[in-house]
Amino acid sequence: MDVEFDRNREVKVSDFEETVIQEQDVFDESPEHDIRYKTLSWQFVTLLMISEIVSNGMLSLPSSLAVIGIAPALILIVFLGVFGLFTAKLLIDFKLHHPSVHSMYTFYTMRDRGDAGYIIGGPILREVLGFGTIIFAIFATGGELISGQQALSILSNDGICSVFSVLIFAAATFLLSLPRTLGNLSWLGLFSTALIVVSGIVGMVGAGASPVPGRIVGAAMSNNFYEAFLAVTNPVFSYAGHFMRVAFGMLIPPMEFIRGLGFFILISEMRRPQDAMKAAWCLQGFATIFYTLFALVVYLYPGNTVESPAFLSLSPKWAKAAFAIALGNFLIAGALYIHTAAKLLYVRNFRHTRHISTHTILGWSIWIILCLGATATAFVLAVTLPIFSYLIGITASLFAAWYTYGLAGFFWLHDTYHSQGGRKALVRRPLGTTVAILTILAGAFTCVVGTYVSVQLIINAYREGIVGSPFIC
Repeated sequence: MDVEFDRNREVKVSDFEETVIQEQDVFDESPEHDIRYKTLSWQFVTLLMISEIVSNGMLSLPSSLAVIGIAPALILIVFLGVFGLFTAKLLIDFKLHHPSVHSMYTFYTMRDRGDAGYIIGGPILREVLGFGTIIFAIFATGGELISGQQALSILSNDGICSVFSVLIFAAATFLLSLPRTLGNLSWLGLFSTALIVVSGIVGMVGAGASPVPGRIVGAAMSNNFYEAFLAVTNPVFSYAGHFMRVAFGMLIPPMEFIRGLGFFILISEMRRPQDAMKAAWCLQGFATIFYTLFALVVYLYPGNTVESPAFLSLSPKWAKAAFAIALGNFLIAGALYIHTAAKLLYVRNFRHTRHISTHTILGWSIWIILCLGATATAFVLAVTLPIFSYLIGITASLFAAWYTYGLAGFFWLHDTYHSQGGRKALVRRPLGTTVAILTILAGAFTCVVGTYVSVQLIINAYREGIVGSPFIC
């Protein structure tokens, strides 16, 4: 489904290594600039994506097996992993064809006609996707804050008020999000990735060391529609890592941090954007294999009693060990989400000004305020809706379904239509056109049905008293 651009048009792509583009790159690396953005290698991009995406997604998957059974859940996990690689290819191709794209929305001028949202749908769609991207990042941060709060509660034997736990973790997340460039955060990717792998291994060993007597394990399970569909959204969230994307999924139901957004932002800061697909292959390969093993092993030993996040199903000593190791990853992933939300607003307002490439009092003041505002909003969200699975479910449905899957179909249709002769080009490529349309429909279905299910479950939780008053320990 590669798109070949007409040589007579403004953009020409005969080979990604020799792409000739008239669009201006979002980050102009001039010698006089103080701040350098294009510092990332594809290896560091891989680590950043794994540290962000694999985080919360992993811990929600075993509960999906308990709801719908081993066979359908594992098929879904593997399928979404492969499908995610396919949509990543579409997103990366779109970014390489349009180097001025930094995210779903941007600062708009006559000489800079916007980012992905503007290119495919004009100013209205740009604003819709831009707002959704920021909200998505904040929701994802809220999920990380809940994960951190649960970890602190387990480690302290519930000796810390839950609200204070969230506040403490939010403050640490805010401080870690303050570096202005991803290059200054990239070294944390290696550490965060190691924490993910080790905590997952500890969780699997802990599950095997303390099997639940009389546990029930099923190849296929029947359940009500609401719980079953919520279980389906878990893998969706788990692969949502393209946002920075790699970030959310370890603890509870799914949510995929904007695959599209994350790829766009990360590629914009790569030294060689042409290597982005290498990072995508490593990300999806690692995530799919690790998710499959973790979900299966952690489900088999506690059986249908497995909880979400999965570490809550372990015996106390193993739960403390796993949460203690994973705590650093929750912190780093949350900081990356806050950084992403702040960067979107910052680039929109200061693009083409000296504040984006030079250290200024105004620039740093606005940056700190943006990071603080995003963190505060995520804190309120985490305290108001402390049921992680519901928070992740509605986030995955509203945002991940589109950013990770649905929008990729629109990107392919747009570039094919505008570069190869309009409708006739789409007719000449029936397979690609059909797959793109199905991708869009899959995103729309997940969005509509998943949102309905998540909202209904939240209403039921409040009605039944499962969720208490916020800001009370």
